[in-house]
Amino acid sequence: MSATFSTTLAVSVRGLKRRYGNRVVIDALDLDIDKGEFVALLGESGCGKTTLLRALAGLDLPDAGAIHAPERPSVVFQEHRLLPWAPLWQNVALGHEATVGRTGASRALAEVGLAGREDDWPRNLSGGQAQRVALARALVRDPALLLLDEPFAALDALTRIKMHGLVRELVALHQPGVLIVTHDVDEALTLADRILVMRAGRIAASFQPKNHTPQTLRPILLDELGVRSH
Repeated sequence: MSATFSTTLAVSVRGLKRRYGNRVVIDALDLDIDKGEFVALLGESGCGKTTLLRALAGLDLPDAGAIHAPERPSVVFQEHRLLPWAPLWQNVALGHEATVGRTGASRALAEVGLAGREDDWPRNLSGGQAQRVALARALVRDPALLLLDEPFAALDALTRIKMHGLVRELVALHQPGVLIVTHDVDEALTLADRILVMRAGRIAASFQPKNHTPQTLRPILLDELGVRSH
């Protein structure tokens, strides 16, 4: 981390580049996310969204540029990735058993509406409940940056709405900077303080929903994504 990295930032990216063979996937990308800020990233498939998220998570090394962050971020994927042989509290404390322990895991499970389920098993959970555990695991150590890779894409519509509300509550409580990768314009409008549109490996457009009504911003975003709106 740079000595000049601002304490108000969750992450700062400068000149990030990533290529696969001759194809440039991320091209000289700059991005700042403040602590407590919720940023949604939209873009067509193949534009570099997931590659950017993986680079921020430390799962993919860039070819050039710099990523400055105060600590390793937490990530929630589309699949919950719970260990089927471990009870819920151990899944939540995974990798941080010494500092989190059962008490911290129990507190995190209560925050996501699963109080008293510490000794239950992943096989007994619905899809929405499993994602709640994944969120508890991601937030149990109060990360400065939370990365969400389409975490609600596999859920039914009603469960997704409930999860949106839960995520907003948890972000308000823990105040991480958040980057969610999504294909869902309405999800971005519901959750984000700032919506970015990625195109050809760069941030092509940026919008603040507070400056628009959902009815006016939605067609603008669809146009940015190359979808004809009516």
